[in-house]
Amino acid sequence: MQHKVVIFGEMLWDCLPSGAVPGGAPMNVTLNLHQLGLDSRLISAIGEDSDGQKLIEFLATFNLPLNLIQHSSEHETSRVLVNDGDPENIKYTIISPVAWDFIQWNTEIDEAVAISDAFVFGTLGVRNSKSLTTLLKLLRHKTKRIFDVNFRPPYYDFEIIETLLGFTDILKINEDELEIFADYFDIESSIKSVCGYLDKHFPMDLICVTLGAKGALIYKSGEIIQHDGYKVKVADSIGAGDAFLSGFIKTYLEDQPLDQVLDFACKLGAFVASKKGGTQRYEVSDL
Repeated sequence: MQHKVVIFGEMLWDCLPSGAVPGGAPMNVTLNLHQLGLDSRLISAIGEDSDGQKLIEFLATFNLPLNLIQHSSEHETSRVLVNDGDPENIKYTIISPVAWDFIQWNTEIDEAVAISDAFVFGTLGVRNSKSLTTLLKLLRHKTKRIFDVNFRPPYYDFEIIETLLGFTDILKINEDELEIFADYFDIESSIKSVCGYLDKHFPMDLICVTLGAKGALIYKSGEIIQHDGYKVKVADSIGAGDAFLSGFIKTYLEDQPLDQVLDFACKLGAFVASKKGGTQRYEVSDL
């Protein structure tokens, strides 16, 4: 059975010194899942401009379904200024407001989420109250709800984050985000402390923490499963975390053992980190 996954949030152009490339975590996850053989669809928005048209043309080359992407005559397609001077610590300047800040609820996106096996969302895509209102309507569906925190300062608000955590079945964070959670909740900044606190106070099944070059771990019911990752020469880290999450979702929905889920996720993340850019074309056999 082909699993259905819906992803909510930003699609954009990453404007690097070397030129503009398609990006945005939700779009990257959608493309990765599509190439991994899942029925993945992106809920987002573009402007009625040349940047938007080029993004649509790019996605069409992957034969990705585009029916949930909205077109705005009032707001422009998103662009992000990228500083990649440090390949393992990319810096982003995200222009605001843009089309995906104003994603509209409609019955088509609602029905898509209702019949999905998993629904993925993050913080950047709801920096505007319009898209946040739409997301909260979609989160009432009892699919597997996956919160990819993906902090992009200054575009996150912990009052909103606490609300989203209340709808979260699976939480994915990185080391830096774990520190931010520890500071906000005023708890020890260790993996067991932060994950234990979140597990106790919010109704989630498990927490996945990515550790960069050191791999990743899964926290579930007080137990930790860890993977040391795959050692590769990093071309840049753009999209590596998105690839990791995609590999996680694929194998998790296949009910594979959690150690194998981590292994495949780390393998896909390392593969993308070894390439330039976040939207790689590949076959599963390439990994």
